[in-house]
Amino acid sequence: MDAEGKIEHRAKKTRREILEKKKSTENVIKAASLVKDHLSKFPQFRHYKRNEFHAHLNSRRGNKLTLATKKYVQNLLKLNMEVPYGPEWAAEEKIKRREMVAEEACYIFVHEISNEASELKGKNSICRCVGPIVGFVHYRFVVEEEVPVVYVYELQLEPRVHGKGLGKFLMQLIELIACECGMGAVVLTVQRANRLAMDFYIRKLRYTISAISPSRVDPLLGPEESYEILCKTFDHDAQAIFEAAQDSTADT
Repeated sequence: MDAEGKIEHRAKKTRREILEKKKSTENVIKAASLVKDHLSKFPQFRHYKRNEFHAHLNSRRGNKLTLATKKYVQNLLKLNMEVPYGPEWAAEEKIKRREMVAEEACYIFVHEISNEASELKGKNSICRCVGPIVGFVHYRFVVEEEVPVVYVYELQLEPRVHGKGLGKFLMQLIELIACECGMGAVVLTVQRANRLAMDFYIRKLRYTISAISPSRVDPLLGPEESYEILCKTFDHDAQAIFEAAQDSTADT
């Protein structure tokens, strides 16, 4: 084979490898999205009992939410996010209302339960705990920069259950789901004005400002954007893309 033939052969091989990788990534996303209940792999996360707070977790899809649950999600989003978004909230709220009911929107809801129900659950293998919703996490399986990831769209808790470890508990669950489903990373967006959230993810959970975040892509213009993209990676490919040339302790 002459030099020209070798170059053409390598080009064909490269194209084939790219297509194979793309197909593999799509299959991983499809398989993860078809799972009806991601909590089924982690029964120990069905219940939460810490800091004198008891809760039961369950999974749902955006297109299966009841009218009452949709209303709850809308109200909690407004309560928690209207201030951080500032003047952008009116437009952002419309986007979030569309996102929340999509078929690909995966939810884990947190239901507060009484101490009596919690004790009863310990005596029975089947759980029929019911109680008011006090928070939720909305996540999706998507391809970001050619890497399959779990993208956390929302992590929202009622103010009265803040400080009980629920946020960390839910994010640990999301990370386990990501690894179980073969995702390369967990990715999320945080408003820069939401200093408590930035501190929670970066200082407490050890997330980093991603290389694809506006402030990293363009250090001059990026800070003008109102948000940062944060990530936690689980393999070398994802790390090379999302954490390239950055310091996880960088100032925010």
